[in-house]
Amino acid sequence: MSDGRLQATGPRWQGGLLAEGEPDAAQVEDHGLEGALSPFVLTCDHASSRVPAALDGLGVAPDDIQRHIGWDIGALDVARHMARAMRGLLIHQAYSRIVIDCNRPPHVAQAFPIRSDGTDIPGNAALTGSGAAARVAEIFHPYHAAIAAALDARAGTPTALLAIHSYTPHHGDFPDPRPWPVSLLFNRDSRFSEAMAAELRARDIDVGMNQPYVVDDDGDYAIPIHAERRGIPHSLIEVRQDLIETDEGARHWAAILTDCAAAAFAVMTHRKGAEHAQA
Repeated sequence: MSDGRLQATGPRWQGGLLAEGEPDAAQVEDHGLEGALSPFVLTCDHASSRVPAALDGLGVAPDDIQRHIGWDIGALDVARHMARAMRGLLIHQAYSRIVIDCNRPPHVAQAFPIRSDGTDIPGNAALTGSGAAARVAEIFHPYHAAIAAALDARAGTPTALLAIHSYTPHHGDFPDPRPWPVSLLFNRDSRFSEAMAAELRARDIDVGMNQPYVVDDDGDYAIPIHAERRGIPHSLIEVRQDLIETDEGARHWAAILTDCAAAAFAVMTHRKGAEHAQA
C-alpha cells in the first residue's frame, strides 16, 4: 500500500483504560509500493504527548506535557518523512512517554516516571499495581506486538530496524553539553550505526555515538528485543529537537538520514555478500 494509510492492528484489549474513540496504542503506516518491499521498518516509541482521558492528565499541566518530558518533539515528523522516502513501514505509539515509556522494560521504575526534568508526575507517584498493569496491557503490549508481527512477517527478507527518537539540547537531569545534531545508539551490535556514522561524517556532520544516552538490556526495550534477538541491522537514531521543531527542519534531517541509512544498508549488504562468498 503506497498511501501511508493506517493499518488495523487487531482487536483492542477491553480493560477500561482507553475509552471508546481514543486511538489504539500501535499506529501502523505502510508507505511501501505494491510488490516492492523496502528493507526499512521504522519505529517511534515517543511519538505522541496524548494522555488517556481516564488518567486526567496524570496531574501534569498541559504545557508541561507538551515539553520534551511528554514526547520526543519532532521525532514522528522525521520518521514519517523517512518512511515515505524509503517506502518503508512505520509503527508509532499513540500515548505519552509519561503514561508508559514504551522503550523501557515495563518492570523498571523509568517506565512510569514520577519526576522528569524538574516536573513532578503525581499520577505516577500514586500508581497502583492494577493501574500499571492496565497501561502495560492496553498500550505497551499492543504496540510491541505490532512491531514483532511486522518483523516476523519479514523473516528471511533483508530488513533493518530504525528506532527514531529526539533529544532536547538541554536537560536538567543530564547536565552535560549536547552538541551533536544526530546521535546513533546501539548495544551489542554497532555495525549499522558505525556504517551510518561514516556516511554522516562524510557530510561533515558531528555524530554522537552512544551519546547522550546508551542502549542496554536494563533500560531499553526495542533494540534488545526486536533487533538484537533477530540479528537484523539496526540503530536507535536521536536527532536534536531544536533542529526538527519545524516541518522544514524535520524534512531536511529526514532527507539526510534517509540517504545515510540507505548507504549504510548497502554497505552492510555488500559486506554480508562478500562474507558468504568467502565461506
